[in-house]
Amino acid sequence: MEGDVIMASQPAAMEKVTLDIEGMTCAACANRVEKGLKKVEGVAEANVNLANEKATIVFDNKKTNTDQLIEKVVKTGYKAHPYVSKDPEAEKAEKEKQYKLQRESFLIGAVISLPFLVQMAGDLTGNMSLMMPGWIQFVLATIVQFTLGWRFIRGAYNALRGGSANMDVLVAMGTLSAYLYSTFLFFHGQEIGLYFEASVVIITLIILGKLLESRAKGRTSEALKKLMGLQAKVAHVIRNGVMQDIPIDEVQKGDVLYVKVGEKIPVDGLVVEGRTSVDESMLTGESLPVTKEAGDTVIGATINKHGSITMKATKVGKETALAQIIQMVEKAQGSKAPIQSLADKISAVFVPIVIGIALLTFVITFFVAGFSSALISAVAVLVIACPCALGLATPTAIMVGTGKGAENGVLIKDASHLQMLKDIDTVILDKTGTITKGKPEVTKIRAFTISENDMIRAVASAEQASEHPLAKAIIDYAKEKKIKLENPVRFEAMPGYGVMSVVGNKTYTVGNQKLMEFKRIDISNLANEMEKLEAKGNSVIMVTEDDRLIGYFAIADTVKESSRQAIKELKDRGIDVIMMTGDNKHTAKAIADEVGIGHILAEVLPEHKAKEVEKLKKKGKKVAMVGDGINDAPALAAANVGIAIGTGTDVAIEAADVTLMRGDLLSISDSIQLSYATIRKIKQNLGWAFGYNVVLIPVAALGFLNPILAGAAMALSSVSVVVNTLFLNRWKPRHGKMA
Repeated sequence: MEGDVIMASQPAAMEKVTLDIEGMTCAACANRVEKGLKKVEGVAEANVNLANEKATIVFDNKKTNTDQLIEKVVKTGYKAHPYVSKDPEAEKAEKEKQYKLQRESFLIGAVISLPFLVQMAGDLTGNMSLMMPGWIQFVLATIVQFTLGWRFIRGAYNALRGGSANMDVLVAMGTLSAYLYSTFLFFHGQEIGLYFEASVVIITLIILGKLLESRAKGRTSEALKKLMGLQAKVAHVIRNGVMQDIPIDEVQKGDVLYVKVGEKIPVDGLVVEGRTSVDESMLTGESLPVTKEAGDTVIGATINKHGSITMKATKVGKETALAQIIQMVEKAQGSKAPIQSLADKISAVFVPIVIGIALLTFVITFFVAGFSSALISAVAVLVIACPCALGLATPTAIMVGTGKGAENGVLIKDASHLQMLKDIDTVILDKTGTITKGKPEVTKIRAFTISENDMIRAVASAEQASEHPLAKAIIDYAKEKKIKLENPVRFEAMPGYGVMSVVGNKTYTVGNQKLMEFKRIDISNLANEMEKLEAKGNSVIMVTEDDRLIGYFAIADTVKESSRQAIKELKDRGIDVIMMTGDNKHTAKAIADEVGIGHILAEVLPEHKAKEVEKLKKKGKKVAMVGDGINDAPALAAANVGIAIGTGTDVAIEAADVTLMRGDLLSISDSIQLSYATIRKIKQNLGWAFGYNVVLIPVAALGFLNPILAGAAMALSSVSVVVNTLFLNRWKPRHGKMA
């Protein structure tokens, strides 16, 4: 059905679950949870995403279950519960509540930090009158350390109990070192040289960083929230002859719904009564409304523009096109790109290495400059290190990139294919429905031994069970002629050749020249006539009645308006463009010449399309296959990246890695541009995250960085990564301009 998006299913014994993970603070946390889940017997795949705080696990439900997976997460020191998709408004309210609590924590910390900052200013200027009494410093620091800072102590305890070390361990070690040392000095009568301000201000600054990070991270999933917000909230259902308003999630299959002018179509369904035009731009990107009347398909969340209709619900809840698009985007946003593997490896050992550097710094500085200097340098090393930036660098960009793709009609199933798109050097295009509109029309009919109308009736009746675009063209032509059709007694499709059907008491074969050769039907006297028709882009469909040639149909399919421009864009990028079709060489060449393709693979049977893709891959080519039909599915699956035209069949969309909802080849260039933009942003983020730690940890170790400044830099490092990612929100398809 047009517009449907089908999610790939797992093998029979396999199950997939998404868990919300609570308590993760950095890349080390995500890495630890992921490793723990992968050790559970029966887990085939586990992916933990720090940015959206979710874990996606594929497991054998005969060997483990969701409860055991949650138990494993708890043992690693974190909380988990099954993810439940929420109403966007409810989710927004919940996030806002959490944000306000975090903001209150920061404001309390800021108020308590203020006198410590004044005291630091006095210390620098030699104005000792600004110093607070030791007991006030102790009380204020204790409040901050064990109330606002308790989250870091608890997080460190849970991490260490689970056998790992994370950002909380670094912060807790750093701040507790300064606090406990200062407490020791205070209770031994010392009022000067205390370092309570280090623990207070560092905790406050890190909470500020988390506050800013939380706000910025919330914006990385804006595209998904927009998609969720598109759905109608209420449906007008007609039950027992009475119309009543019900929530959208109570609509059932088979319900008859009334849709008023200007309202959103509530769910996917079929028009039963009425005529209207529907704005489907949210799904296809096509700005012109599409006319709908009885028997036509309508998609949930599209807008009914000009007339009231009655419709029958055929897909509800998670089965609707919009719900499945949202599922696909959520899956992509939670997936990992290969480029993330380096960050994962480093984050796994990052915290232990930093602790080692801090201890080494303390020992060396202790012998060179004494205990106080050693403590300050070690604390600075602990709090300057930021595993958060490493953990956020890739997933935030993937979330924004896949979201922007969905906004612009490009649905990408996972991050690995988003990354692969930028490396594509060969694009194979199917002809019918991909380069062409897929709505061929009969241009000529020639009947030899029976009347033209009788031949149209026989062939259209024979083709009724076929889904091929050429068959549909003949059937539509018969309907235009108001010719009454018969139901075939028997039907057999021969992919790549045509069909065989029994209508009445006669057997008809309808197909191409290869089918005639297979049936040993002599068509040599028509060779010149066929060649002329094919040179103009017509497909010639031969017809036999009881193995006797009775005529032919010439059918032409017009090229999509954007195909030539899209192909030029790809060639301008240095990408080799190939057209692969089951059609004959003459017709294929006519279409190829029209759109500017020089490399043609014609008369390729469906089962051989995947083999052609494999041949190119063996030559070292990075191949993208673009198609829309059932016969394209094997080739789509075989390609490095399979790209389905969203107006095509469910099978093609299911087999593909990328779905172009607009059915427009310009979207191929859009998807490649998006890949370049997203991977460039990931590289910038990783460069910043690595560079920040490589440069500043040695600076802190050498004693050139005050712990408070270190805390501020640490807090802002992860914020800067997320903010840099948000610039990706400015990406727009440029149609024809290089990314």
